[in-house]
Amino acid sequence: MKKKIVWPLWIQKLLVIFTILGPGLITASADNDAPGIATYSVAGSRYGYSFLWLIMVITVGEVVVQEMAARMGAVTGKGTADLIRERYGVKITTFAMFTLFIANLGTTVAQFAGVAAAGELFGVSKYISVPIAGLIMSLLILKANYKYVEKVLLFLTFASLSYVVAVFVIKPDWAMVGQSLIRPSFQLDSDYILSILAVIGTTITPWAIFYLQASIADKGVEMENYGNTKIDVGFGAAWGNVISAFIIIVTAATLYSAGIVVEDAKDAALALEPLAGNWAGLLFAIGLLGASLLAVSVLPLATTYAICEAFGFERGLNRSPKEAPVFYGSFAFIMLVSLIFVLIPKIPLFPIMILSQAMNAILLPILLILILKLANDANIMGKYRNSKLTNILAYMITGLILVVTVILMLEPILT
Repeated sequence: MKKKIVWPLWIQKLLVIFTILGPGLITASADNDAPGIATYSVAGSRYGYSFLWLIMVITVGEVVVQEMAARMGAVTGKGTADLIRERYGVKITTFAMFTLFIANLGTTVAQFAGVAAAGELFGVSKYISVPIAGLIMSLLILKANYKYVEKVLLFLTFASLSYVVAVFVIKPDWAMVGQSLIRPSFQLDSDYILSILAVIGTTITPWAIFYLQASIADKGVEMENYGNTKIDVGFGAAWGNVISAFIIIVTAATLYSAGIVVEDAKDAALALEPLAGNWAGLLFAIGLLGASLLAVSVLPLATTYAICEAFGFERGLNRSPKEAPVFYGSFAFIMLVSLIFVLIPKIPLFPIMILSQAMNAILLPILLILILKLANDANIMGKYRNSKLTNILAYMITGLILVVTVILMLEPILT
């Protein structure tokens, strides 16, 4: 008789967790995309460990926001855009979709900037890498089953785990890391304020809210089984931000201490030299390329789905361009504009990535306020509407973004 293998209890618990994980972990992991890696690298190299407290705050904010979106998807079986249209009408929906479109267009531009930066590390001109990437990803999305390709790209993004290993190789000042996690710091400087907004905007992204709620609705999650989804969302947000914190720690310990400020991909790759040596550039390029292509395969499509859902246009890859002209036209517009923008001669790639994420944060409160009203609407959510604690935390993160944005605008007067 074959002997049954009894796994240790901790392995059994770990396996249970992995069976629970799904859209929440995928969404949070996708936030560590090309502009995310760029933003955290610049923040760590320029300001050391001083942004770690913000990662702690944003983690709480991301868990709260994503949980609201997931809960609305489970209760209503509808996406965010659908609910906004039903609750607020055409005018507010148009404004919300315009906000989403601008934010996602900027982020798609940033993904192509990531492709260009990764290509340059491989010695390939952006005038070759960007058009080829745009063409291949468009064909895969529109003509092929790109889910297999998506799995490969997701595997490539695991290169970001190298930052976790690198931290233990370089042995940073853990006392200083600990202090920075619990001690907020602030500088009345436009670059510093922009970096704060970029870090917020690359972590709590407008597209992730729409994508997660749609995923939960499509998956058919119901409130009877919502406990597992809540764990998935919470764990996903926490895990994604652990990676973010490690990127900051590594760049702070290696580049900031050496007085090197990240301005391009080659600078950012230097942070991995203690771990990968001469292979640091290659390792960084693989992670950056994988993250960029994965986001390019999701972002434009998620945007067009949301817009078509909001206004009742025909949508879906199972329909022909004649049947769904707005769907395919919007997709083509986002891809083409993003691609052309990145190909502008001598345009700085890393600043594009960071500014796109700052723009995300500036536009985010508009969507957060609408989502908060939806999540508190008894007619929509019934007994599953927001708790007082959820509302307090959500309004606090919305208020933080608004205050930082106002300070940025007033900074020339205040200094």
